[in-house]
Amino acid sequence: MASINKGKLSAMHGDRVLELQGVHNFRDYGGYAAAGGGRVRRGVLWRSGQHRAATSDDLEKIGALALTTVVDLRGSSERLASPCPRPAGFAAEVIHFDGETAGLAPHVEAAAAVLDAEGARAAMQGMYAEIVFRPSLVSLMRQLLAVLGHREGASLVNCHAGKDRTGIAVALVHHALGVHRDDIIADYMMTQTAGNNEARIAAMLSAPREGAYAKIGEAASRVLMGVDESFLDAALAAAAKRHGSLDAFLAEALDVDAAARERLRQRLIEG
Repeated sequence: MASINKGKLSAMHGDRVLELQGVHNFRDYGGYAAAGGGRVRRGVLWRSGQHRAATSDDLEKIGALALTTVVDLRGSSERLASPCPRPAGFAAEVIHFDGETAGLAPHVEAAAAVLDAEGARAAMQGMYAEIVFRPSLVSLMRQLLAVLGHREGASLVNCHAGKDRTGIAVALVHHALGVHRDDIIADYMMTQTAGNNEARIAAMLSAPREGAYAKIGEAASRVLMGVDESFLDAALAAAAKRHGSLDAFLAEALDVDAAARERLRQRLIEG
């Protein structure tokens, strides 16, 4: 894969990405235009992967964000295996689920039936279409949207890699705020270039792998470890199909009816 220089990355991301050494995919998902006018506020909506390898400098930068809420979409076993260090003076409420939100991180869970890139893509599409309905994840997404509609201050939503569960959650927040589908997809796809994605992939490829995952080649592994528009499309299409529309999914599954959407707009749309 061709490398992308840092200057080009900066132009692509603007100032969305918080450059950290030990935390992948930490970025601001505000700033997008909203239907009806205005833009999503900047500096209050953050997303990332897990923080286990955060350096002291990373923690200082994260502390400067003055987070009031962290919604950790990982399950209990993931949090135990990769605990997140916190900045000095950290006082945010951490919302999580006591139990599992995925058998493994979704890209690893999807690997069980995969041998090639095409199979990996199909497995991830199927996984996305299923995890959007997982009761544990639905509960956390419901709490995330409730917090965003009622609580002041900055929030962070994270999972293991900050791409699958976090990608779905952020897409639904964006939809609730009236962000255009093209911008929803663009934000989701930014995982491919935010931070040192190649280093993350190389580390995962070099790590010991067991069972079916050990048989997967680099091309399929890259599909599993990355994002693809078709993955997010699969989740959103499944939600819309089961409930009749994505708006109905928000209202019926996540308690985000018209009044709740208006509260979100009042808090998070400016200009």
